[in-house]
Amino acid sequence: MITVVGTGTGTPVPQDIAEDVLAAAELVVGGRRHLESVRLPEAAERVVLGPLAPALDVIGEYVGKERPVVVLASGDPGFFGIVRALAERFGSGLLDVRPGVSSVAASFARLGLPWDDAVVVSAHGRDLRTAVNVCRAHPKVAVLTGPGTGPAELGAAVGAGRVLVVASALGDPERERVERVTPAEAADRDWGTAVSVVLCLDETRAPAAVRTVAGVPARPAPWALEEDAFAYRDSMITKFEVRALALARLAPGLGDLVWDVGAGSGSVAVECARLGAAVVAVEKTPDGVARIRANAEAHGVDVDVVHGAAPTVLSGLDDPDAVFVGGGGGELPAIVTACARRARRTVVVAMAALDRVPAAREALTAAGFTCDGVLLQSSRLAPLPGDVTRLAAANPVFLLWGVRPPARSEGVAQ
Repeated sequence: MITVVGTGTGTPVPQDIAEDVLAAAELVVGGRRHLESVRLPEAAERVVLGPLAPALDVIGEYVGKERPVVVLASGDPGFFGIVRALAERFGSGLLDVRPGVSSVAASFARLGLPWDDAVVVSAHGRDLRTAVNVCRAHPKVAVLTGPGTGPAELGAAVGAGRVLVVASALGDPERERVERVTPAEAADRDWGTAVSVVLCLDETRAPAAVRTVAGVPARPAPWALEEDAFAYRDSMITKFEVRALALARLAPGLGDLVWDVGAGSGSVAVECARLGAAVVAVEKTPDGVARIRANAEAHGVDVDVVHGAAPTVLSGLDDPDAVFVGGGGGELPAIVTACARRARRTVVVAMAALDRVPAAREALTAAGFTCDGVLLQSSRLAPLPGDVTRLAAANPVFLLWGVRPPARSEGVAQ
């Protein structure tokens, strides 16, 4: 049997575990501070956790001989913790898990905040970009940090508009600190190795209503909204039929970054944000910028609106997972080329002019994308006098999409 004991976040090893489980252990595995915080049997072998694989091999030797093993871990070891690796290697039936308080629960408790509406993302040993994009998209995020992915790196990447709460040495009565800083302040500090978790909060957005399902918000229903759900000028908006297919090809989701280039009303940007992605909308007209911001606010989502002309303004943006190009005029080939060079996964281009299709397709294929497309022609029901109905044809739109082959996706935009 492997007994996994959560400790280190204000939860000392309970007395009954210390006297019973630990006293009988023949192997005790844990971080150095965990091993030093408890009284261990003199005859027990100790393994200080570093690389996980060698520790699992030692545990396996003891398990094979049915000798008792204790693993000490921080907080709740079933929450982004060692329980997963142990269960995968030895099976959950051999585990006796005694959880403590997780660092996420403890940090929100220190602030007096509920966290059933928080999104939790781990950047420990992982690429920071997913955590950054989740922080950009959601108003309440807990980030589990690690070397090279701590508060300084997170603050530098997230930018303004958020408050970071850095919780360090949680549970240590002498060293614990919970500090509220701006992203810029976080980026300018050396936080050391004691950081437990970082909360990224948008305090300008209203708290979530009482939830039934915790964590990641459910996908919105409906999507591909009617045009009257947005403010727009004249007929300058991506129609819902086109938007539906564009969204299907963009596949925006949690942890993604999407560009909406030539955003106009921002209808695609807003819909991608509603589906959980972080979104940058690029628009060259001042009234368009104001309109996009108003539409994002009306739908309760965060869209980063960049005022400028593509492709020049794109150079200052983080690399996207997916791009929607809805405008560009004569600059369209150059814009598609710039987007295709940066996109990690997909570029979708909407065009009303037939003459621009070949150049856009060439730009996608030249960048190594597989390219496909469709001409969308739709007719909507429209009333006529006398309580009868006709079909009113909408302007046809060409939709092209390029997809980067999977074999090349990992080497792009790192």
